[in-house]
Amino acid sequence: MTSKLDQLKAMTTVVADTGDLDAIARWRPEDATTNPSLLLKAAASEAYRPMLDKAVAFAHAAGGSSDEQLGLATDRLAVLAGQEILNRIPGLVSTEVDARLSFDTAATIARARRMVEFYDDLGVDTGRVLIKVASTWEGIRAAEQLEKEGIRCNLTLLFSFAQAVACAQAGAFLISPFVGRILDWHLANSGRDRFEPAEDPGVQSVSRIYNYYKANGYNTVVMGASFRNRGEIEMLAGCDKLTISPALLQELEDNHGELARRLAPETASTQDRFGPMDEARFRWESNEDAMATEKLADGIRRFAADQITLENQVRALARAA
Repeated sequence: MTSKLDQLKAMTTVVADTGDLDAIARWRPEDATTNPSLLLKAAASEAYRPMLDKAVAFAHAAGGSSDEQLGLATDRLAVLAGQEILNRIPGLVSTEVDARLSFDTAATIARARRMVEFYDDLGVDTGRVLIKVASTWEGIRAAEQLEKEGIRCNLTLLFSFAQAVACAQAGAFLISPFVGRILDWHLANSGRDRFEPAEDPGVQSVSRIYNYYKANGYNTVVMGASFRNRGEIEMLAGCDKLTISPALLQELEDNHGELARRLAPETASTQDRFGPMDEARFRWESNEDAMATEKLADGIRRFAADQITLENQVRALARAA
């Protein structure tokens, strides 16, 4: 029997959750996703040094204040990384907007447009680029406008059903509901030390969203993310896309048991009923979901911290140049 990875690829688009260029070449995924944490890790490798140098030189030539140049350099680095990744995959790459803009719709739109312009300057087909935006109310409104402009978006840091409904109603191209971080919260707050894959709260959350979208005719792509173990992935086999770390890709390749399909459009059903999502309802639903509120805030803080660390590295490189 073929590996579980090959079986998964027959029913789900497999996405590499890494910025490591060697890992992407090794696993040959359809798409790839990056975020500030992954970019920070990748930037420590020799493969990224030429991109760092180019990004710093670009920002210096553009002029402006030191803070403006720093922002230009880090955005340019993210785009250069995306370009290199696209050279190694046939599909899409996701490039993330600075998490510190998560509550500023106008600034998120402006930064997204700049990143797309950078890709265009480099001769990259911008139809292969997704701009990643946090699934805050402000981020969802930014994505709504960007989608109207033809800039497709990946709504990330998604933990709640309310976020998923709002994203679909806004016309988002893709959402990235986080599985493992939901599990982390429930392990920390339930008094339990484990959940079987079928009862994993993160798995149940993504399954609920998938079934709701398919049963109601939403075109927004569901891409499960942030996995803690192989069992979570197996329970979501058939989901539109799954973004998976190299370590878990290896586990799937090494396992040759039968992989059953768990999700499919033709079997999707839901008991959920949801009318138009306005800001008041979104904020109330979010307030009532302690897990989603805490994990969204924590995720934004973590991405922002890694963005600052990356900026410090770029600043040091600029000074040494």
